[in-house]
Amino acid sequence: MQRLRDGQLHTAEAMAQDLAVSVRTIYRDMETLAESGVPVEGTRGYGYTVRAAVTLPPLNLTEGELEALHLALATLAASGLEDFSDDARSLSGKIDAVLPEESGPPPAPFGFATEGFSEAARGFVHMPAIRGAIRAHQRLRLVAGEDTHDVRPLHLDYWGRVWSCVCYSDTTGAFLSLRVDRITTLVPLPGLFVDEPGKTLADYRSIQAGQR
Repeated sequence: MQRLRDGQLHTAEAMAQDLAVSVRTIYRDMETLAESGVPVEGTRGYGYTVRAAVTLPPLNLTEGELEALHLALATLAASGLEDFSDDARSLSGKIDAVLPEESGPPPAPFGFATEGFSEAARGFVHMPAIRGAIRAHQRLRLVAGEDTHDVRPLHLDYWGRVWSCVCYSDTTGAFLSLRVDRITTLVPLPGLFVDEPGKTLADYRSIQAGQR
């Protein structure tokens, strides 16, 4: 998605080389994204891109409002109440069709229909702590699967039912984008961090822009 978001045409061969995977994997990923509601256009042998975003006048959502809407839909879809669950998924599809690809800092479409609501909802417990740590420049220790990172949290990105935390890892000395629903343990670390060259959100975005 980082490569497709620039609106340019990207061949499967070029993406496979950049991401160190097979061309066959790219084909499968593009099919999954399209089936999930992400507006991917293109065909094998030609290339892929993401359609231009559609604005949603006169409604303008803040990042917090978008997060609240996400939580409400996730809760309803996982509630077991058949009517509400179906309506939540239907509403999600309609929002996905009109939500701008990027509204302010967080990228988004609202889609990813193949992602389970209940799986994504597991990460909500960590959202307040991560958001507070970003504002306060509080270092965190994050455990995701078998990996443990001491990080500087920089930004929360929204990918349609999936939130990820952009961090600079002091453990590996590199930027990370961790899915919040994959984080099993979050521990605030003593001491605050200050912005340093090569470790800021602007540096991360510059690297992503260069890769695109």
